[in-house]
Amino acid sequence: MVRIGQCVLGLALLPACAACFQQPADPLAEPRALLTEGKLAESETALHSYVNQHPASAEAHFLLGYVLFREQKPVESLAAFTAGASVRRPKADELKTVASDYVLLRDYADADKWFTEVTVEVPDDADAWYLLGRTKYNENAFADAVSCFGRALALRPRSIEAENNLGLAWRELNSPEKARAAFQAAIDWQGDAPADAQPFLNLGTLLVDESDFDHAIPHLLKAAALSPDNPKVHEELSQVYEAEKNLPQAQAELEKAVALAPNTSGLHFKLGQIYRREGLRDRAQQEFALCEKLNSTHSSSSTPNPIKANQPAAH
Repeated sequence: MVRIGQCVLGLALLPACAACFQQPADPLAEPRALLTEGKLAESETALHSYVNQHPASAEAHFLLGYVLFREQKPVESLAAFTAGASVRRPKADELKTVASDYVLLRDYADADKWFTEVTVEVPDDADAWYLLGRTKYNENAFADAVSCFGRALALRPRSIEAENNLGLAWRELNSPEKARAAFQAAIDWQGDAPADAQPFLNLGTLLVDESDFDHAIPHLLKAAALSPDNPKVHEELSQVYEAEKNLPQAQAELEKAVALAPNTSGLHFKLGQIYRREGLRDRAQQEFALCEKLNSTHSSSSTPNPIKANQPAAH
């Protein structure tokens, strides 16, 4: 009877004991779900409401920072990370978003600082090494970029993005053979159903620079098929056709480029030159006038970095 009683007592206590081991409900479940559904504005609104009521929640501030980054609001995102950093230091994944905010602001020195911090904390993070390599490239530290892309490839073999960017870095280091090999590898790794146009564009551009137009055209045409909305592809094709004295085709490609990037003054200037060579003086003057107008609207004053005072603290 004692044993039965003990069993009954034990069974009676089971629901209460199970409740003791249940995980607490996630207070940020709603904004996380909205984020997963791609409803960024709604997620941001929910998080602002939550942090106003719970200002000491680092997780809420950091999640808000990530949502704001996804919305291309780097200044606001960094402010959210700064608020969260007053409670606890951001983790490696959170620091990657901080660094990416600085990339959006083109503050590559601070982006470098935080991506480097991530690689120190998590040295086997292939994505962090790739992003650091991109940052080094933007800082014109091309040898360092090669090293970073190499680390990314060692951790994630046959990464098309890393190999393609390795080729870009080799090109800037005046190593065309190594650049060509990297671009070709990034193409080969895609197999018979490629999806990434960049290696085709970059190899084609390299061949154009070497005046190897016959080999450049197939790569550029493939890039155009994969990424028809990329004005750079059409600009490069126009350069090839112009060099081959096929002015009507050069004109057609540049017109596509201008339609895709109407605020790029250099494209208008190049199109004006084509028109002039074809004897289309009025159309040429229109393009040169557009080029001059676009250049006159560019501000020459430097814009101060608004983030320095709000830089996330490293505890």
